[in-house]
Amino acid sequence: MTRNGIGIRTAQVRQERVTGQIHVYDGVGKGKSQAALGVVLRSIGLGIKTPNHANRVLLLRFLKGPERDYDEDGAIAALQRGFPHLIDQVRTGRAEYFGADEVITFDREEAARGWDVAKGAFASGLYSVVVLDEINPVLNLGLLDIDDVVKSLKSKPHDLEIIATGRGTPQKLLDIADLHSEMKPQLQENAENKGLEGVEIYTGAGKGKSTSALGKALKAIGRGINHPGSTRVLIMQWLKGGSGYTEDAAIDALHQSYPEVVDHQRCGRDAIVWRNSRQELDYVEAERGWEIAKTAIASGLYKTIILDELNPTVDLELLPVEPIVQALLRKPRDTEVIITGRCQNQPAYFDLATVHSEVYCHKHYANQGVELKRGVDF
Repeated sequence: MTRNGIGIRTAQVRQERVTGQIHVYDGVGKGKSQAALGVVLRSIGLGIKTPNHANRVLLLRFLKGPERDYDEDGAIAALQRGFPHLIDQVRTGRAEYFGADEVITFDREEAARGWDVAKGAFASGLYSVVVLDEINPVLNLGLLDIDDVVKSLKSKPHDLEIIATGRGTPQKLLDIADLHSEMKPQLQENAENKGLEGVEIYTGAGKGKSTSALGKALKAIGRGINHPGSTRVLIMQWLKGGSGYTEDAAIDALHQSYPEVVDHQRCGRDAIVWRNSRQELDYVEAERGWEIAKTAIASGLYKTIILDELNPTVDLELLPVEPIVQALLRKPRDTEVIITGRCQNQPAYFDLATVHSEVYCHKHYANQGVELKRGVDF
């Protein structure tokens, strides 16, 4: 949002919507499936935090067969062990990638099997969120009937949230979507500047930036669980004070089971900060967060560091740019740093990124006056 600058909506108590929305994350940029995983993390956190809340997630993965290992599986399995009533995961398809000229009968059968699972989930009334990861390319490849999919989605339960991801979304699906975020890769203007390995930036006006970072964190946590000692994750979040964020409960549950794998810190007031309403506490909290982040980057202890909403923190001039540039230039080679948030003016550290996804907002239910939803949006 903008009003004399950048403002980040916090998780203060507010009216929430009841009607489920259809989300589409597509484009050739990175972050689509990660955004879906971020919603999964939030939704599980909501179920942990409010045990009486009717909440269960189905993570249905197309084109990602069970023969292949995926980093996030370790974290999802850990959450399933502690909270088996909150998450189900189903994989369909071959483990390897293929194109339209390589489609075989098995691919159609696997896609149909996955879609049968999805329709069963819709009819059951058990789920509050159903993720259809990589269904977009499945439809684009003609492995499923788009008319059947659209018909089923249009008749879904009133309160069910649907998350569809992947490249090549058919127009018929976009037509019924309530939210459409497109991830576009931004190329370096200076061809000689190749960036720093392991620096990723997610920015833009569309939904999916922090959500993608949470998905990235889930993948890294899973890698640390599956391969002890291989990685440690820090999730550092600015401009998001307070205790109303649903992902916190899921992250805390993972931290309790695997304290050597993940750490999580928040800083900031539980209020929207605008350029003309900055308070001394905003500067103090921003600097406190940066001291933690700077130390973590330099330590080499963390292999994945999420700097969520750092961009608007800098854009609001709560932190200077140059120390961030210097910290990134000196980071260990094998440390990944993921930076998120919208900004009006790109800071100098954008030039250091090897992955830069601009999230374009083609459609967002909030712009139609629809309220945000706990466990999905925050």
